Amino acid sequence: MIYTNYPELKGCKEDIEKALTVLIDCYLKGGKVLVAGNGGSASDSAHIVGELMKGFVSKREVAGAKKEQILKQDDGEYLVSHLQGALPAIDLTSSNAILSAFANDVAADMVYAQMVFGYAKNEDVFIGLTTSGNSKNIVNAVKVAKALGIKTIVFTGNADSLCSKLADVTIRAPSNETYRVQEYHLPIYHYLCMKIEEKFF
Repeated sequence: MIYTNYPELKGCKEDIEKALTVLIDCYLKGGKVLVAGNGGSASDSAHIVGELMKGFVSKREVAGAKKEQILKQDDGEYLVSHLQGALPAIDLTSSNAILSAFANDVAADMVYAQMVFGYAKNEDVFIGLTTSGNSKNIVNAVKVAKALGIKTIVFTGNADSLCSKLADVTIRAPSNETYRVQEYHLPIYHYLCMKIEEKFF
């Protein structure tokens, strides 16, 4: 359990559980999760998407109508046995063409906001990771998401920040040292991914 292994995260428990509720509600409504960060937090964005889009703790065997559809294809048994249930999520940090084009042609601090504007539907959730809570490209993405009625969750350090004032849920790691904040973010998002997986699989 996260609060046993990381007792210092007990101070974040209320916000972690709020984030879990928001994410479960998103998936119950058929939504998807958009994730973004910078530097090490960009790697965390990709990590989160990896845990959501394939089996994390469970194998997530394919079942139901989708399984039956795939079984009708050539090599259907192979296809079904090598697929896993997915929770739709997009890592905004890995879209190199749009990131570089928009940064060059328009504004670097608006790259994630542009992708939120283009991808997000009302039932979706935007997750931003910023150790300071003040990364301009994450702040702008949160602003656009909120303007469009999209729920927002941010992972930050312990200090008050622009994101903590804007986001629906702010999970503040109990440190303001960048590497320590990132170290705390990992068990938090692992916990969230595990609990979501338990809910749906």
